[in-house]
Amino acid sequence: MTPFLFLLALSSSVTAKIVSNVSYASISADIVLGQPLDGFVSFSIEFASFPDFAGKLCPIYDVILIIGRTTHKVVGNASNPNKFSNNLLNNLGYLIGTKPYIRVGGNTQDYAIYNPNLTIALNGTVNATRSPDYPTTIEIGPSYFESYSTWPNVKFTHGFNMGGNHDSRQWATLLETAAIACKTLGKDKLNWWEYGNEPDLFATSAQGPVRPSNYNESDYVSEWLAATRAIKGVLAETCPDMLSNETYGYLAPSFAGVSNHLKAARTWADGLDTDGTVRFFSSHNYISGATSPGVTLQGTLMNHTRTRSSVDAHVSEFAAIAAAAPGLVQILGETNSLYNQGKPGLSNSFGAALWGIDFNLYCASVGIGRVHMHMGTNYRYASWQPITTDLAIVGTKAPYYGNVAVAAFLGNLRIEPVRVAHLELGHSGGNGTETDVGVKDSAYAAYVDNALTRIMVINMRAYNYTLDGAGDLDTRNPASRKTRTYNFGVEGFEDGREAVVRRLYANGSDAITGITWDGVSYNYELELGKPVRLTNVTTGEKVSVRDGAIEVAVPDSQAVVLDFSAV
Repeated sequence: MTPFLFLLALSSSVTAKIVSNVSYASISADIVLGQPLDGFVSFSIEFASFPDFAGKLCPIYDVILIIGRTTHKVVGNASNPNKFSNNLLNNLGYLIGTKPYIRVGGNTQDYAIYNPNLTIALNGTVNATRSPDYPTTIEIGPSYFESYSTWPNVKFTHGFNMGGNHDSRQWATLLETAAIACKTLGKDKLNWWEYGNEPDLFATSAQGPVRPSNYNESDYVSEWLAATRAIKGVLAETCPDMLSNETYGYLAPSFAGVSNHLKAARTWADGLDTDGTVRFFSSHNYISGATSPGVTLQGTLMNHTRTRSSVDAHVSEFAAIAAAAPGLVQILGETNSLYNQGKPGLSNSFGAALWGIDFNLYCASVGIGRVHMHMGTNYRYASWQPITTDLAIVGTKAPYYGNVAVAAFLGNLRIEPVRVAHLELGHSGGNGTETDVGVKDSAYAAYVDNALTRIMVINMRAYNYTLDGAGDLDTRNPASRKTRTYNFGVEGFEDGREAVVRRLYANGSDAITGITWDGVSYNYELELGKPVRLTNVTTGEKVSVRDGAIEVAVPDSQAVVLDFSAV
């Protein structure tokens, strides 16, 4: 593997500044750029929700209420693929050159116990005192693995149960599921394996600790090595063709954050990669929590400074490990807006889509190779709801449009590998009152063969379409929506050089419907998630370089791409 940060002398560079409502950004000709991996836009799907996302749109459910608990049974999916989910994955694959890589994991991977006699895919019991959003007692049967066969041309990471959930069948589950998973996935569908989800929380988990309070890094490393060696033993017997360096390896350590009970750097010092099987350094990130005090759309998600600080903490953590592990690449194996599955009105809003663009592109600019946005059935922050349940209706959600915008900005990474620069927004001249610049605005530049190809501008100044953001369409916001002009100096571009303008549009940051990317809708109701160009949205706008600079007007709560390669 190669590192994905470069210092380059660029053949075209960008400069920028701000005066009043005109924003400008600056970037030097010699700059460190991040190079994202193929499939940069990828997903993590909750282990217990995977059959819903992969299987048919209307699975058979047996729902039984037992003293405040709900038993959720899911049938198998081999003959009933979820075409809606696959269409949405195809859309992204078309834009970025590779269908998203899917990591199947999350908290519920560490609750899943294998029952070879189970005639359905998954039987899970939801205990609201532990979590109202997913089952915390789970059995899976042989048909669970049918879900891996429903999406063509997708590679998966399968998550094995490390936590155990105090079930004596944990070790037998590991050995049995390793054999089934390797035969099901084979070399063509396997990306990498994962053993354990967020073990840095095993001793402190809000869903119930599964390790003693004195559990430390060396304990974790011993467990991890013993189990991964056992998995390798199973593969040697069952799938011996999957043991080469190109087909055998893990995402690790899959920690929840940088400041929890266990520290990633210490696990490396204690020998986590003794066997040389860690293929990607995988971390998890959430900006804040759904029930954390003071969480707001503008102050938490639509806040570039907050995003940078959160991501930079991971970059700093990885730097200490990378120094002793040259060639190791960092990814985010699970991330989204607000942990505990997101907050209604925030995580499912257009403002969250704008946050997702900023978050993903900042990750790309600082060398994080791939980002897996986490999803689950009924999760507020999910990019789409795969099926209709008693809590949510099947459909494309606002964050998906942010995924599309990121993929479109990066372009087809298989054909034209791109390098991404974060543009520092600031102001010069004027009265210096624009204190929100660089907090509520962000911008990025994409380079192909060292030449400036696209610029992304994200205006994250919240504009509520409805009064106070309450969502009542009968009480529209009477305040006008401001528009700001962004000016980029484009050194090396002749006057008259044009760029196509592509806009991510919604009525406001509080919108949860009515969203388009460059005039295209991906709604379930139109063509089951396939792209549909709308006739009532203006497209084809162009802007030109004048006096060595290019300007674009961007309303509050909107993202825009200037594409120099499209003309």
